[in-house]
Amino acid sequence: MCLGIPGRVVETYTEHDVLMGRVEFGGVYKRVCLEHVPDIVANEYVLVHVGFALSRIDEVEAKRVFAFLEEMNQLDDLEAHSP
Repeated sequence: MCLGIPGRVVETYTEHDVLMGRVEFGGVYKRVCLEHVPDIVANEYVLVHVGFALSRIDEVEAKRVFAFLEEMNQLDDLEAHSP
């Protein structure tokens, strides 16, 4: 199973003829390949897996996934502290 993480595109640029972008993941910024979503623009959301944006998603869906991932982290923390 692969996990795609939603991120907000902050800027796009070309590097060695490849469309790239600076993408924010909850305050963390990463360089992401945007070749699979060539018409993406700043402030849109993408689903990213291993450094590649695989598809565009809307903001509501991105926030839903963020909330789910946040909930998962809280569950992991509870399991780590249980006897």
